[in-house]
Amino acid sequence: MRLKLSFEVNEGTFERPNKHSVQGFIYNMLKGTEYGAKHDQPRFKFFTFSDFFRENSHWTFFIASPDPGFIKTLYSGIRGRETVYIGRHELRVAELKKFKLPLRRAFQTGSPVVLYKNAESNEYFKLHQHRDLRFFLQRLKENAERKYEAFYGEPFELDGPIFDRLIPKLRSNGKLDVYVKVVKNGVPFPVIGSNWELLEREHIAPHERRFYRFIMDAGLGEKNSLGFGFINPLRR
Repeated sequence: MRLKLSFEVNEGTFERPNKHSVQGFIYNMLKGTEYGAKHDQPRFKFFTFSDFFRENSHWTFFIASPDPGFIKTLYSGIRGRETVYIGRHELRVAELKKFKLPLRRAFQTGSPVVLYKNAESNEYFKLHQHRDLRFFLQRLKENAERKYEAFYGEPFELDGPIFDRLIPKLRSNGKLDVYVKVVKNGVPFPVIGSNWELLEREHIAPHERRFYRFIMDAGLGEKNSLGFGFINPLRR
């Protein structure tokens, strides 16, 4: 399930909010609810959000979760507010909408997909440097299976690769990797990921549909609750 949030902003002063600020906004809107302690829970948080983008005269972003109750609670916390604070910005709410999307076989990223090459040494997988799509697909699949099993409480193993066709999105400088500066408690640190024009599974069997619906709303890869790995379904 998804939530769309659009804002009216003063173009002269607006800068895209830092991802940690957006995460803090989400947690703040959940205070006093059954989801209020979500940020203290270990492991997976089961939500993600997109990068901000321009839509007509508004700045917009999406929040997604496989837990409908999470989205409905967030919707209730924001509904009725004329303005909200995200980081240092006071933003006037222009649109708030909760909705579901149909499952497709193809997806496109709405925020970079992040994976660790070596989690113990905090080394991120870099597509341009490591050039190992087999590793990327295997790690992506294993991560998604673990999150799915944790959410539903039942084992699941996908047959074959998670995607059959991939088209990366090149940056304007020709590089494949995206470096995002995240600031937490005043301390900046880089997160490295990749954006994709296309992530496609040639055929999704009936028993795999719930798995792909799950990753469509839970996000791909690492650091989903920090706004990474958001994907949108595409018509093909």
